[in-house]
Amino acid sequence: MTDEMLMRQYAAMGISEEIFRYGQKTEQELKERFEEIDQTAQCNQLKVLGAMRSNRISAEHLGMSTGYGYNDAGRDDLEKVYADVFHTEDALVRPQITCGTHALALALSANLRPGDVMVSVSGKPYDTLEEVIGIRPSRGSLAEYGVSYRQIELTAEGGFDYPAIGQMLRGEPRIRLAAIQRSRGYLTRPSLPVEQIGEAIAFIKRIRPDVIVMVDNCYGEFVNLTEPSDYGADMTVGSLIKNPGGGLAPIGGYIAGSKECIANCAVRLTSPGLGKEVGASLGVLRSFYQGLFLAPTVTASALKGAIFAAALYEKLGFTVHPSAGIPRTDIIQAVEFGNPEGVIAFCEGIQAAAPIDSYVTPEPWAMPGYDSDVIMAAGAFIFGASIELSADGPIKPPYAVYFQGGLTWQHAKYGILMSLQRLQEKGLVNI
Repeated sequence: MTDEMLMRQYAAMGISEEIFRYGQKTEQELKERFEEIDQTAQCNQLKVLGAMRSNRISAEHLGMSTGYGYNDAGRDDLEKVYADVFHTEDALVRPQITCGTHALALALSANLRPGDVMVSVSGKPYDTLEEVIGIRPSRGSLAEYGVSYRQIELTAEGGFDYPAIGQMLRGEPRIRLAAIQRSRGYLTRPSLPVEQIGEAIAFIKRIRPDVIVMVDNCYGEFVNLTEPSDYGADMTVGSLIKNPGGGLAPIGGYIAGSKECIANCAVRLTSPGLGKEVGASLGVLRSFYQGLFLAPTVTASALKGAIFAAALYEKLGFTVHPSAGIPRTDIIQAVEFGNPEGVIAFCEGIQAAAPIDSYVTPEPWAMPGYDSDVIMAAGAFIFGASIELSADGPIKPPYAVYFQGGLTWQHAKYGILMSLQRLQEKGLVNI
């Protein structure tokens, strides 16, 4: 297909010739980056396939259990597959884990006890964790159960503050758990490279081998060749409606880590005395297995979309995080507009490009768990699945939008061009 034929297709979908040609030129400039992403996806695909083969996954594993879920081989062997993929002793992968925040809350509450102290060594955690921890008072928070919280900011360069971490670990014997957030959340700080996380884990363990290190791995799975668990994280935690679900998992979360930590998580999820033995799979195993199988290539598509968005908007003079040329460690791309109109217009464009609810106009609203109005654009097959094409952002300074997802590169590309189209139509950008 020639560019002229393709341009007519885009024109029929609402993209002007000017924006189409700008996008084509930018895509050509990213050819080498995209080839590197495809090579990483190939390696990660083989890793996932190898885990499925070594655990002898069969058609019988794709069935369902109900009730108590006793002896559900599909569920149990899926957790073995996850443990092999993440190179950990054990894993908990369940539809009863409702989202990423729930997975993190479960990991924390299962492994902390009254009187313990947890410390975030990567600065402020994601907004929804503030109520889990008790930074913002909330019913059932860790603070209500006598768990104290400390926070160490990243350095001005975005690295770990090792002197402060060392001082904290040596001076506070009650520290039981150190938390690291790989992705930026609703912040403009850099996302953390997995190798850098590994250095922090090693530093913490040298000083306090007894401290549990938990890594919030949301949005980072399969972006690189290794995961935080490869560097000794005691718990690596994420959501199945993000990267590892491959766009097929309808719900769920995972925790991969040491046998001790996973056993604690299992009894907190179900009940003391029951642990991993119960928890029906309810017919989602096919989606869980197939989603994991597709996850490396789906993540690669989302990663290409993020880099494409960074390149498009950076060349137009917008501040983007990270810059288009910087190596990636997650699929999130932040673009600063400096005003709410830009954030809203961007999200309107993403929504208009969606396969589901494309006719809907997103508006900011008081979303539970956040301290400001938030606008979200996501016409997804799985409600709220941010591995699908989506964008969101809090309506507060610096008025940045956070773009992520795209089950296919082609859809991600169209959505980004549509965001630019909407901004141009509103007079907020000039190509």
